[in-house]
Amino acid sequence: MSFFGKLFSRDKDKKETLDQGLQKTKESLLGKFTRAIAGKSKVDDDVLDNLEEVLVTSDVGVDTTLNIIRRIEERVARDKYVNTDELNTILREEIAALLQENDTHITTIEEKKPYVIMVVGVNGVGKTTTIGKLAYRFKNQGLKVVLGAADTFRAAAVEQIVIWGERVGVPVVRQQMGSDPASVAFDTLQSAKAQGADVVIIDTAGRLHNKVGLMDELTKIKRVMQKVVPDAPHDVMLVLDASTGQNAYEQAKQFTQAVDITSMAVTKLDGTAKGGVVLGISERFKIPIRYIGLGEGIDDLQVFDAKEFVNTLFGE
Repeated sequence: MSFFGKLFSRDKDKKETLDQGLQKTKESLLGKFTRAIAGKSKVDDDVLDNLEEVLVTSDVGVDTTLNIIRRIEERVARDKYVNTDELNTILREEIAALLQENDTHITTIEEKKPYVIMVVGVNGVGKTTTIGKLAYRFKNQGLKVVLGAADTFRAAAVEQIVIWGERVGVPVVRQQMGSDPASVAFDTLQSAKAQGADVVIIDTAGRLHNKVGLMDELTKIKRVMQKVVPDAPHDVMLVLDASTGQNAYEQAKQFTQAVDITSMAVTKLDGTAKGGVVLGISERFKIPIRYIGLGEGIDDLQVFDAKEFVNTLFGE
């Protein structure tokens, strides 16, 4: 197969994975959207009211929905007459533009060595699995990866990340249960520098019952890491579970108040019709979504592309 043939094959596989992963959300959204415009030829107040209800009941969130409706109203006013056949296209364009406005720059892997990612999120959202899949992606790009098991409060968390390290073929730095997480992060960075690693991914405890305690712990981890890599971490990634719907908003709110989150990964989109949370969370918190989880497979973590995501959801 030629080089361009391989690229086409990879793009096709990615598109199929996205289509399949968003199938439940897409079916739900399109069903509601079709009913919202049934019997209407022109986009009027009734259609927009119906569309507002569609978006809110699809977990897009009230504030984001109102922002989308406002943008569509401005388009309708500017274009004077918009029929309902055009509404789908306008909706896709405005939502994609809204998401792309939140795609702020963060330091890239090419700019730093080692590039340090600190991953946060509550237990059960797929945090450790996301770390394993990220390690797999980076290794496949020819990068040398080291993982740090700094969630020392749960034996299962340490065991899980060690299993992922073995599966992917990357080293994991760990200590005994109950060890100081900052100490694990410090050892991980020292080991990564000694090995000439390109990327370091640090797992952290998923506790959220005490925001002050969480902030203090993560601040300490950052401070200790900076003794080895002065500007670490380069990315603080929040992992959220799409299937929790509105609860994902609350988790994002709690973590953004406690920590300086720079990116997000949204998991388990394949098992839910609540994929609309991706749109709302990105717009509401003005934090870029970097990755989305679309299945159980090791390569089912995709780089988030706002335009592709919206086109897939609304039937392009």
